[in-house]
Amino acid sequence: MGLTLRYLFAMLCGAVPALALFLLARPVRMRRLGRRGLCSPLFRETALALFWMYCGGAALLGLTPRWVVRSLAGLPLGVPWNEAGLPFFSPGAISLVPFLTFSYSTYILAANVALFLPFGLFPALLWRGFDRKRALLTGGCITLSIETCQLFVGRTFDIDDLMLNTLGVFCGFLMGSAVRRLLPRFCAKFLIVPQLSADRGSSYGSPHPPN
Repeated sequence: MGLTLRYLFAMLCGAVPALALFLLARPVRMRRLGRRGLCSPLFRETALALFWMYCGGAALLGLTPRWVVRSLAGLPLGVPWNEAGLPFFSPGAISLVPFLTFSYSTYILAANVALFLPFGLFPALLWRGFDRKRALLTGGCITLSIETCQLFVGRTFDIDDLMLNTLGVFCGFLMGSAVRRLLPRFCAKFLIVPQLSADRGSSYGSPHPPN
C-alpha cells in the first residue's frame, strides 16, 4: 500500500466517527429546520456528511501527535502501535521565520494548500453569504487553532503553515464561487429550500436564509 493510501486510511479513522456524529445530530437539525418551514435536500445532506467526514479526518491529521498519524497509517502494514512509547501530550516548537519551509519540495507546499481546499469549497457551496472576507477569516481561525493545538502534542507552530493553509481555504472558496457562477442550477441543490418547494427545487438566488 502506497504512502498516500495509508494516510488516507489514517484520515478515514477520523472521518468515520465524524460521520457518526453527523448522523446523530441530523434529526435534531432537521426538526429545527422544519419548525422554520425549511428543508435540507438529500443532495445537500450528502455534501454536508462528506464535509463532516473531511473535517474529522483533517482534525485527526492536524490535532494529534505525528506518531499517532504514523501509527494509524502503518496499521495496514502491521506496524506496531507507538513502538517508541511516545506520550500524547508533549511541548512543541515554534517557527516564526516566514518562508523557511518554502525551500522544501513543491509537493509539501502543494499538500499544505490542497489539504485545506475543502474548508473553503464546501462552505462556499453550502451557505449563502460565505464571501471572501469570511473565507479569509475562517481560514485564519481554523489554521491558527490547529497550529496552537500542535504546541501541546509535540508538533510545531509554523508561520508558513498558517499562511499556506489559509491560502488553501481561500483558494477553495474561489473554486466554489466559480462553480456557483458557472453552474447555478446545480449549486441550488446544495442549499436549503422552503418545505413546499423542496420537490420543485429552488434557484441559487432565492431569498430564504441558510442553515
